Amino acid sequence: MTDKNKPIIKHLTDFINYCEIQKGLANKTQENYARFLGDFFAWLKANNLEKLRPVDLSEEHVWRYRLYLSRNKSIRTKTELKKVSQNLYLIALRSLLEYFSEKNITSLPPNKIKLAKASGDREINFLNLEQIKKLLEAPDTSNKAGLRDRSMLEVLFSTGLRVAELRSLNRDQFKIDKNTEDLEVVIVGKGSKIRTVYFSKRAVIWLKKYLDSRVDMDEALFINYWKPAQSGNQPRRLTVKSIDSIVKKYVKIAGLPMITTPHTLRHSFATDLLSQGVDLRLVQEFLGHRNIATTQIYTHVTKKQLRDIHRKIHSDKNL
Repeated sequence: MTDKNKPIIKHLTDFINYCEIQKGLANKTQENYARFLGDFFAWLKANNLEKLRPVDLSEEHVWRYRLYLSRNKSIRTKTELKKVSQNLYLIALRSLLEYFSEKNITSLPPNKIKLAKASGDREINFLNLEQIKKLLEAPDTSNKAGLRDRSMLEVLFSTGLRVAELRSLNRDQFKIDKNTEDLEVVIVGKGSKIRTVYFSKRAVIWLKKYLDSRVDMDEALFINYWKPAQSGNQPRRLTVKSIDSIVKKYVKIAGLPMITTPHTLRHSFATDLLSQGVDLRLVQEFLGHRNIATTQIYTHVTKKQLRDIHRKIHSDKNL
């Protein structure tokens, strides 16, 4: 059976290989596509369409699948899907159609997959500068763990790094001496995308204090201090969960909203840049977003700030 005559549900393996080799997508993204398409395939089977070929897929099929996503619980998770989640399933299906197009397998054009319009703006949690100050000053820097935590918080806000990117940093990436005022480090971020991140003068100061306190040989930039000395050469790199717990600890000490996470500092970094007039394209580069549409979620926050400022300072009462 040729690829063109294979049922749609038989193309998953080739599609995932295409995502890995030709599109260079991260393993997690590949897993998500496989999971979302698995739900689409389950829908096909539930509607006696398991033998449907790419060439037979019609706009009517897509419309019925969208109705299913909107009105019913997921076959796989048995839960209702929000508009944002529905779009993830539709994006996966659209990517499958892009694969068909790339491989010259006749099917529905990818642009026939229209995304659902989400009601309301996506909620973005961020801290204002006063709250950031409280959080940064929360650690007790008279001990090594406190120095680590202060420098880690400074780095998160200074760079907008994802927590997994922060965790992956190594000591040999940082050449800091007494004359170093700012720093640039090249990292491999989400989706294996390489980008440069920039560290502020204050972040460099705290990083130097922390690194000067280190007497171990561990390659990781941020390590735990709870493992016993006899652990020998066992790696002490902090886990994502540990970093989240550390941030939560200081959120509580600083009296900040408990919904604050390491990612909140990334949101705060982006919001601060936009509120100071930095171009959206530049913010996209700072954050390492592949698609600028992802960065545009922050414009809703800054637009609200502008609206609030306008209402506060501009009055027509005396007209």
